[in-house]
Amino acid sequence: MGKPRVPPGFLQIVSARMSTEKADALVLRVVDFSETSAVVTLFTREFGKISGLAKGARRPKGPFESALDLLSRVRLVFLRKSSEALDLLTEAKLERRFRSTSRELSYLYGAYYVAELINDLTHDGDPHPDLFDLAIDTLDRLGAAQQAAGIIILRFELTALRMLGHLPSLRDCVECGKPVSGERRTAFGLVSGGVLCESCRPGKKHVVSLSSLALDWLETLADPGAAWSVREFDRRCGGELRGVVNQYVSHVLGHKPRLQDYLGLPTGSAAK
Repeated sequence: MGKPRVPPGFLQIVSARMSTEKADALVLRVVDFSETSAVVTLFTREFGKISGLAKGARRPKGPFESALDLLSRVRLVFLRKSSEALDLLTEAKLERRFRSTSRELSYLYGAYYVAELINDLTHDGDPHPDLFDLAIDTLDRLGAAQQAAGIIILRFELTALRMLGHLPSLRDCVECGKPVSGERRTAFGLVSGGVLCESCRPGKKHVVSLSSLALDWLETLADPGAAWSVREFDRRCGGELRGVVNQYVSHVLGHKPRLQDYLGLPTGSAAK
């Protein structure tokens, strides 16, 4: 029997449907696919979140060289498919693994939470370079353990919400737009999406009360500047901040993140 003939233009069609791409990537999730392969979810700076099949990823020697570990930063080469099928990962060069200098588990759990939140907040193929840079900066800070883990995570959550358009209104009433003074305590609508003035508060469901100190810290942590990292944190509002952000993030996602219960309360100073 002769060799099967390849129809004219077949290879060109296949090549057009798969293009080789390179990207700076963070490993978010690894699921075993077979004895030697895995399905990997990554957040890339250039292409956003992608999922791909890594053949031979579980072999000690191969094109990935054990680089595809959770929270690893890699330089990735992959074949991008035009359909909804998995991309094909062909090579990954390890740039950095996440390692914490502290023995406190709050830093490790915080790093895992970063991966979970990015995976849940983003859509496939929707790039957010600023969010990628924020994630890398957050993991670097958690690894260095020179700041309280609770503060680092709160800053990541609020900044990520701002970048993705989910940040709640913190000074103007989310209903009427009037400034809310917040001299003592301020109504915060989890469903409404921010603070409520006294006129708009009645009848609203899922409303919590925030102190002026907690509200001020929410603004500080959501600000793109570096003021949060040098400001002395007042631990009196730590539990209040963690509680309201937990509830708001769960509302945005439509479910409670698995690692939320393992996050430490923001206590002590933001900068050690």
